[in-house]
Parts: sequence; structure tokens; C-alpha cells
Amino acid sequence: MAQTIRRGGKGVRRVAAQRGAKAKVQTARKQTGSAIGHVMRVQPFSEETLHRIMLTAILATAAVTVWTVANIAGVPALAEAQVARMAHGAGFDVKRVEVRGVRRMSEQTIYEKVLGQRDQAMSRVDVAALRETLLTLPWVKDARVSRQLPDTLVVDVVERTPHGVLRKGDQLMLIDETGHELEPVSQARAKGMFVLSGDGAAARVPDLNRLLDAAPALKPQVAEAEWIGNRRWNLTFKTGQVLALPEGEDEAAAALLEFARMDGVNRLLGGKVSSFDMRAKDRTYLLVPGHSDEMAQEQRDKVAAKAKAKAAAAAAKTKE
Repeated sequence: MAQTIRRGGKGVRRVAAQRGAKAKVQTARKQTGSAIGHVMRVQPFSEETLHRIMLTAILATAAVTVWTVANIAGVPALAEAQVARMAHGAGFDVKRVEVRGVRRMSEQTIYEKVLGQRDQAMSRVDVAALRETLLTLPWVKDARVSRQLPDTLVVDVVERTPHGVLRKGDQLMLIDETGHELEPVSQARAKGMFVLSGDGAAARVPDLNRLLDAAPALKPQVAEAEWIGNRRWNLTFKTGQVLALPEGEDEAAAALLEFARMDGVNRLLGGKVSSFDMRAKDRTYLLVPGHSDEMAQEQRDKVAAKAKAKAAAAAAKTKE
């Protein structure tokens, strides 16, 4: 039987190589399919959910890309400007400023900070930045700025409360309960107010308040407090008498309590003693004005009486 031999046919080696490559591809497909199937079986959601997650991630990436390009091109700024023009055309401009909560400070100070917003579109007023500006004012403890459409900015202010007067050289400065400086005051205006003095005293006001709270019966009678050597307090009462307290918060509080006890028993305040020194742990030193002079006079009187008696005795002996 005759055989037909085709010319140009594939060689044996070539056929074998193609079969080997095909086998490898099929093996790889089986392994890949097996791996993907394993992942799909392990994951806590369905294949449809996975597709949604991937779609969402793709859309989010696209959105970020668009927003970045828009920012570079200045699109948000153009949009904001357009909104501002529309607000202006509709009458939504700042025409009025309403200030609330001001009792002690000058309202004019608030208006000076806010009136720069006049005639601006409401959408362009940065209320957060305006609030931060108001918080730099000495009297402002807190503030809130809000828009009241169509044309009003409302400023609500929480003022600081005056606590006393800080003596700084020849100047008197009004302070709050934290030692924060509010404004200079005259001697006449400061009359009758609690006075604080001494280097670094303003920063110690909260400590002083806690100290005086330890003896509530004495607290209303304290007129001045001086921070001595950045270590301790001297308290001056309304009677003009001075109490020197020891160093240390606990030691000073204990001494003040002991003084309150002694005053309750012996009525020290308003008496002859001008100063009380409680810096020593086991004793209190009292200073009575003129007491040393009295003692000296008594000593002189004793010496004179002895001399007179001696002279009288000598005269009587001579007569005999």
C-alpha cells in the first residue's frame, strides 16, 4: 500500500515540544483555578460581594485622581468663587454683627476684630479662624461665631471673671482666678480688691487659692498675698497684720489651719500683735509693736528705783 508523505510537516521533536508546553499550561491553569477556588472558599463573603468591593475601590481611586487634578487646575477655588457671587447676588452678605455676653470688656474691641468681615459673602466667612482671633483678646475666655442668615454674624462671648489685682512695680494689673492678666487698673479702682505681689506670683494663683480654701474662715479676711523668694507666702489680713507661712504646700496649709485654730481660741486678729511668724515647725514668733521699748523702759525704771533706794539708805546712815 502506498503511503503519502507530506512535505513541510512538523518534526517529531517539534511535536513533542508543543505537547509538553500544552501540558504545562493545563497544569498551571489547574493550579491557579485551585488557588482562586481556595481563596473564594475561605473568604467570608461571596464572589459577587468581592466584585462590588473591587468596583468600589476602582471608583474611589478614580475619584481621588479626578479631585487631585481638579485641585491642581483650581476648580474648587473657581466653584467657591461662583458660590460667593451667587450668595452676594441673593443678598447673603455680612451687613450686621451682633455681640452677646459682654458685660465688663468693651464691645468695641469685639467689633474691631469682626468688622473686617463686613460686606463679604456669608459663604466666605471663616468662623473658626474668627473665633481663634477673638480668643487672643485678654478678656475672652471662650467665644462662638455663627451665621444668622441672611446677613448677620452672631458672636457669643464668655468673659473671664476678675479675681484680684497683681502689683507689678508701680502698675496694678487686673487678673482672673488663674492669674491671667486682663487689663491695667488705677489705684482707686483697685481699692478693696485682693492684691497679689512678688516675682512669679501670677503663675501661683491656683496654688494660693487651694491654700486659702484650706481655711475658709480666714479666706475672706486676707487682703494681700506676697510670694517670697519664689518659695513661700506672706499673707496680710485686712487688719494689717502679717502671717509668714513656711515653704511647701502641705506645710503652709497645716500652718494656716493651726493659725485659724489659735485665732478662734485667742482672737489674734485685731489684737496687739503686728506679725506672726510660723516658719518654724514647733513654735510661732509674735511681734508686738513697741513691746521692746516698753521692756526697756521697765528695766530703766527698775534701775532708777534701786538707785533711789540705795541713795536713801546712804542718807539715813549719814544722819546716824
